[in-house]
Amino acid sequence: MGDDSEWMKLPMDQKCEHKIWKARLNGYEEALKLFHRIKDEKSPEWGKYLGLIKKFVTDSNAVAQLKGLEAALAFIENAHVAGKTTGEVVSGVVGKVFNQPKARAKELGTDICLMYIEIEKAEVVQDELIKGLDNKNPKIVVACIETLRKALCDFGSKIITLKPVVKVLPKQFESREKAVRDEARLLAVEIYRWIRDALRTPLQNINSVQLKELEEEWVKLPTAAPKQTRFLRSQQDLKAKFEQQQAEGGDEVDGDDDDEAEAAQVDPYELLEAVEILSKLPKDFYEKIEAKKWQERKEALEAVEALIKNPKLESGDYGDLVRALKKVIGKDANVMLVAMAAKCLAGLAAGLRKKFGTYAGLVVPTILEKFKEKKPQVVLALQEAIDAVFLTTTLQNISEDVLSVMDNKNPSIKQQASLFLARSFRHCTPSTLPKIVLKPFCAAFLKQVNDSAPEVRDAAFEALGTAMKVVGEKAVNPFLTDVDKLKLDKIKECADKVELVGTKGGGGGGEKKAKPAAKAPPPVEAPAKPSGPPKKAPPAKTAGPPKKGKPASAPSAKSKKAPDTKEIVETELSPEVCEEKAAAVLPAVEQMDKSEMPCQALVKMLAKKPGWKETNFQVMQMKLHIVGLIAQKGSFSKTSALVVLDGLVDKIGDVKCGSNAKEALTVIGVACSLPWTAEQVVSMAFAQKNPKNQAETLNWLANAMKEFGFAGINVKAFINNVKTALGATNPAVRTSAIALLGVMYLYMGAPLRMFFEDEKPALLSQIDAEFEKMQGQSPPAPIRGTKKAGADEEGDAAEEEEVDSGAGDSVDVLPRTDISDKITLDMVSKISDKNWKIRKEGLDEVAAVISEAKFIQANIGELPMALKGRLSDSNKLLVQQALNILQQIATAMGPSLKQHVKNMGIPVITFLGDSKANVRAAALSTLNAWVEQTGMKEWLEGEDLSEELKKENPFLRQELLGWLAEKLPTLRTVPTDLMLCVPHLYTCLEDRSGDVRRKAQDALPSFMMHLGYEKMIKAAGKLKPASKDQVVGMLEKARAVMPAKPAVPVKAAASKPASSAPAAKPASGSCTFPLTTGVVGKKPPVKAGAKDEEDKSGPIFIHVPNGKEQRIKEEKTLKILKWNFTTPRDEYVEQLKAQMSTCLAKWLQDELFHFDFQRHVKAIGAMIEHMAPECEAVISCLDLILKWFTLRFFDTNTSVLMKALEFLKLLFTMLSRKNYQLNDYEASSFIPYLILKVGESKDVVRKDVRAILTMLCKVYAASKVFPFLMEGTKSKNSKQRSECLDELGCLIENFGMNVCQPTPAKALKEIAVHIGDRDTTVRNAALNTVVAAYNACGDQVFKLIGKLSEKEMSMLEERIKRSAKKTPAASAKQERPQREHPANPNATFLRKPAQEEVPNKLNQARAQNAHLEQSAPSIPKEFQLDLDVFENNHTCAREIPDLVQHKLDEVLEPVMIPERKIRSVSPHFDDIHNSTASTINFVISQVASGDINTSIQALAQIDEVLRQADKAEAMSGHIDQFLIATFMQLRLIYNTHMADDRLDKKDIFKLYSCIIGNMLSLFSMEILAREASMGVLKDLMHGLITLMLDSRVEDIEDGQQLIRSVNLLVVRVLEKSDQTNILRLAVRSNISYMLTAACCGCIGSSKSRNLL
Repeated sequence: MGDDSEWMKLPMDQKCEHKIWKARLNGYEEALKLFHRIKDEKSPEWGKYLGLIKKFVTDSNAVAQLKGLEAALAFIENAHVAGKTTGEVVSGVVGKVFNQPKARAKELGTDICLMYIEIEKAEVVQDELIKGLDNKNPKIVVACIETLRKALCDFGSKIITLKPVVKVLPKQFESREKAVRDEARLLAVEIYRWIRDALRTPLQNINSVQLKELEEEWVKLPTAAPKQTRFLRSQQDLKAKFEQQQAEGGDEVDGDDDDEAEAAQVDPYELLEAVEILSKLPKDFYEKIEAKKWQERKEALEAVEALIKNPKLESGDYGDLVRALKKVIGKDANVMLVAMAAKCLAGLAAGLRKKFGTYAGLVVPTILEKFKEKKPQVVLALQEAIDAVFLTTTLQNISEDVLSVMDNKNPSIKQQASLFLARSFRHCTPSTLPKIVLKPFCAAFLKQVNDSAPEVRDAAFEALGTAMKVVGEKAVNPFLTDVDKLKLDKIKECADKVELVGTKGGGGGGEKKAKPAAKAPPPVEAPAKPSGPPKKAPPAKTAGPPKKGKPASAPSAKSKKAPDTKEIVETELSPEVCEEKAAAVLPAVEQMDKSEMPCQALVKMLAKKPGWKETNFQVMQMKLHIVGLIAQKGSFSKTSALVVLDGLVDKIGDVKCGSNAKEALTVIGVACSLPWTAEQVVSMAFAQKNPKNQAETLNWLANAMKEFGFAGINVKAFINNVKTALGATNPAVRTSAIALLGVMYLYMGAPLRMFFEDEKPALLSQIDAEFEKMQGQSPPAPIRGTKKAGADEEGDAAEEEEVDSGAGDSVDVLPRTDISDKITLDMVSKISDKNWKIRKEGLDEVAAVISEAKFIQANIGELPMALKGRLSDSNKLLVQQALNILQQIATAMGPSLKQHVKNMGIPVITFLGDSKANVRAAALSTLNAWVEQTGMKEWLEGEDLSEELKKENPFLRQELLGWLAEKLPTLRTVPTDLMLCVPHLYTCLEDRSGDVRRKAQDALPSFMMHLGYEKMIKAAGKLKPASKDQVVGMLEKARAVMPAKPAVPVKAAASKPASSAPAAKPASGSCTFPLTTGVVGKKPPVKAGAKDEEDKSGPIFIHVPNGKEQRIKEEKTLKILKWNFTTPRDEYVEQLKAQMSTCLAKWLQDELFHFDFQRHVKAIGAMIEHMAPECEAVISCLDLILKWFTLRFFDTNTSVLMKALEFLKLLFTMLSRKNYQLNDYEASSFIPYLILKVGESKDVVRKDVRAILTMLCKVYAASKVFPFLMEGTKSKNSKQRSECLDELGCLIENFGMNVCQPTPAKALKEIAVHIGDRDTTVRNAALNTVVAAYNACGDQVFKLIGKLSEKEMSMLEERIKRSAKKTPAASAKQERPQREHPANPNATFLRKPAQEEVPNKLNQARAQNAHLEQSAPSIPKEFQLDLDVFENNHTCAREIPDLVQHKLDEVLEPVMIPERKIRSVSPHFDDIHNSTASTINFVISQVASGDINTSIQALAQIDEVLRQADKAEAMSGHIDQFLIATFMQLRLIYNTHMADDRLDKKDIFKLYSCIIGNMLSLFSMEILAREASMGVLKDLMHGLITLMLDSRVEDIEDGQQLIRSVNLLVVRVLEKSDQTNILRLAVRSNISYMLTAACCGCIGSSKSRNLL
């Protein structure tokens, strides 16, 4: 009992670890009760028991263990932090619970595992259970399998990852223990419920008896898809839905079963282990495959056939094997071997899947050509091969190869190509079969439906029917406008018979990419028949094609963005009919309805003699006007257009009628499409000899392109005419042609110039100049055009495809040369020769072929494999040459390059890891050239990038990660395969190379932007604990700076100008009829820069009513974090970011929370610009703005800090002007952090902070500022303490004793404590503050400060006496027009007069003018400089008057500079500062010292460095720092030292001499002088000119000599500094103001005026 009473008194956690089992049992019982009692899952109580939970489950006593398991289960179920214990607890359950004899223990162990899964820890639990399967104790193995089965049954295959389970399952069937085998059988049955036949392949090698038993069990399973019955914590909405369905009977949702089964479908391929076969090929395989005897070739193929029976193959270099098989298929005479090789290719493609895509372009042309064989077994094998190859690539990649055989003379090839496409289409969806891909295929099919061979026709019908089934009738109908009804019905009949892959009854149910097509087939609608009238269009007759109809169809085939408009077709009317119809309606054209207007009759009547030869210009103008009205209002066909175009072109150059003719042509362009109209008009113009007409036609076309856009323009048709115009003798025609080229350049870019490289140099330079003008401009949005028939009905997928692939639109229309016949076998063999010189010769030949062709087609024969071989050449020069050729190919091939990415592009990435920097640079350049043409999608698909990152090459990793970090933020979407790179990215975060780690960290936000934070964190969960913690920390940081995804281009944006521009058009033109037109196509892609400008145009501060009050309320009720911290944590930043999202423009918020400090500077600059016009909105979100600036106080970047202080000074000036008073909420979240910066080491920062504190007292009660400053005096930073004490003294001096809070006695006692401080400046500041109090309340101060030590009291009394002596002297000196200076120079800003509180250059000038007024001659007011006008009117332009020219010869004479005698350096200096940089920093910091001797010593040391050429380089990088310190010292002399009569003027002169001597030494070295930045030069020049104009300097002995030295220094600065900075300085600096003031007579000294 004694023992019991002893442990009974212990706390619960100690009981749980006690040696006595009863004590532990009691502890577990108490823990169980406590865990049920704690209601808050995030309570800190839970954290106390994290380390005990594993002991709960691994207790050695069976009775105690049971209770411990119950307590552990309660903890896991209720505690928010339970997930941290998953690994150790589940491991304990597997090792110590599953082997227990008690069933209750196993049951609780299983429940614990399932509960961990419920709280989102499925992966960890699964890993531990799979580890348990290797345990030697069969009980543990059985329990692990059972737990896995229950988990799968409850949570389903989406939560439990089946691949690792299926991998270890066959091994369990081999166990000697029957219980293990039986449990494995039950698990296999459960897995089959979820993935069905996908399980058969992994289990095909188990014992046949066991497999038969499984088959029997599988047959008994219900066909309905299983459902998840237990849900994760994050799936509570699904849980509620499930419970509701159960309550309603559970049968109502059976209709969804198919969808769920579809979604849960698992690909058997994913469950298999990859097999490596390349090393298993016979050693003599490549010799045998080329042997003369067919038996030997057969043996080689049989060896491959045996290897490819493995359903999943490991990736590797299969290039040689594929080429060998291709050769057999293409050239072997034995058809049996051809069939075998085809089967081998099919097996390789099926086993490698997407990894085989690299070789697809190599084998497809050969297979298609081999379809000329008629043997059924060969054809069947070839069909299987090409179908398997198709599944490894995309239709777009092989489209060029397939289209090239569609016109083949052999009908078998045409038939099989069409059948192949029909089978391929079945695997497609509307998104993977976009209009851009389908259009050329449909054109080829339409030729084949008229073929003489019936099998070719049937195949074409089947392919068209399949396409119609996949994308829907609406998408296909525009391509079938010329097909008669019988053929159209045949196509529809074929479409009805088609079964798509993945649909019920369809073949091949495992393909994932076919599922969307199966799920959501497009609705089949009746097509608009050409023979009948459409619902919303005028009647269209199909009696026959229009005259000259052929050119009309040409442009549409050239560009994927050509508008698919339904042409208005009409037969040509006889003259009698025209006359009859026109006579009745011609007078009433303007009032006629569209359906009633006989357009052809009207235009033919207008063309009747004299027609377009009319001599009366007024009549001619009216005719042209009517043509425009007819084209605009009626159903205007190309037949009607051809009647009038010749006459319009004839009048386009007419002075009086030209504008009317152009307007009419524009409206005809709207009616008949610009591409057709332009082609007709240009050809007619150049058929004439009138240069005026030719020039004006080109001008009209240039303007029309801007208005209509470039969609459908037939570039080839214009190039020849433009070349003719460029060679014209008339300069106006040449000028117009060059202007047209400039407009075309906007849309086509650099490739356009290649057409004109053969022109004369003079003409080419003019073209280049025009292109240069257009550089950087984006094409204007189209504002005219014919609305597409059914444009509003088009699928989104097709539109998206057009937007995404718009980059290559113009390049696609360029004439491309087929160079495959020029890439001869001889050339390829040269490239592969053993002699490097011959290899180089081969590469030179290839480069010459590509250069000569300029633009090439995608078919380049055997060149890809040959070039790939040269990329691994031992000669680095040849590697570089190969990379250059690849870059050349990218430019020449354009978007068709996509199909070569896998076999030629991906290998380039390897060379980012080359040891030579020039090779890496060439590889990166090549990579960027390829991506510019292909986009990033093809590069990110598959495992290629992850395989490259996996290589432990630091160069490769850092270059590749840097490249990805640059490219990923520009993409809107990425393939899911990017996730494969994440594990290797995490490895790079811990790489030994610092550069790799840094690049990996830079890439993290870009990866997270696309993959999401959750996926990244989940991937980090698989790392080792030590690595995981580090990576998670980096992920948190990356999350804060994650860039936003680029916005989707707004397709409707083009309609905005369309609505306004046409309305405004008649006002400027001579035509009076309004042109109400639609939009041709989509808006061209807008460049990022233009988009940013557009985004930044509106207000940046958003006024949210009562937003601030709501935030104050939330902070008071602790709904949000209170703004109170020592250093800002991430949660504060996130909270502020969320709050600011409603108050600021999106782009500004992105800038404010960007990780780059330069973005912060830009953002602050924008805020300064918008502050005045948006002051109300600024005040409404003032609390958030001030909070953001407190975060900047913790940054180390000085430029951001200075910009922030500049903004704050302007902000408080504005608030003061608006009479706004800060509330306590705003003040408490800002002032404490501002006071931190008053102790900054840089004087310039402290000065600005003091200025802000001065202004603060105008917008917040001084008595409330006082307590914040009192808190600041408690800092460990002596500078901060002294500055705060100075400010307190100023407050007392300006506002009296009432400002002291909470009471004067308490405040002064705390201040007096600092009189005994160890730091001299703090002591002095405290004494000065008490003296200020003494001046305010007299001897009473001695009572208020309490008891002081004798020493402190004597110091105080001495200071009071001194201040009493100074008071009369100071009052006498006030008569001098000088600013008042306090005893302590550090408190200057709070003692300045009110007019100086705004830190503005104009105020400084006004202050100087104030003390020079008396000595300056009287000037009439109209000639004075009104500074208030300049200050208040920020928008007015400051014009600089012409300066009076003076002779500067005298200034440039040699000047005697006083020699400095002080050279003493501290003997311990080098011991303290042992590095050059830190030494220079220390010395420069002393230059700005308030002590003259210290400053002179520092200047002497720097002068020693500058005078020695070998040491002067050490100053590089410190120039700005040194000039700032010098300028600050000049300002200190001007403001403080010159006003202090106690100082010897000789010392001041000596200090001036040292400064000027140093400056002359510095600016005599041009290298160092050019490092000075513009801002620093501006301040320096201001200081020097202020010194020259200081009348007090003239009173010093040798003052004139000093001024001449300064003059010489100014000249030296202007000569030696960076001239760009000097020019900018001259334009923007306030020196102009100073010089203007001098010239206007504001300077009192006549000598100074003459000097200037």
